[in-house]
Amino acid sequence: MKDKEGTSIEREQLTSRLGFLLISAGCAIGLGNIWRFPYITGKYGGAAFVLIYLAFLVLLGLPILVMEYSIGRGGN
Repeated sequence: MKDKEGTSIEREQLTSRLGFLLISAGCAIGLGNIWRFPYITGKYGGAAFVLIYLAFLVLLGLPILVMEYSIGRGGN
């Protein structure tokens, strides 16, 4: 990868296999909980709550996501 001046930039890498395994396990566990919550809530009659929750998640999360991207772009 190269920066604006054309010089090559080294990418960061994980230093150990244990770090990679811990990061992978954290992502898998986190995604499992994200997928399990709406399923369990809908199964026991809370589908309306999940829909309202997702609507607020989009309404509040989208501006934060745009802000995060703009800060990241400004930092380069």
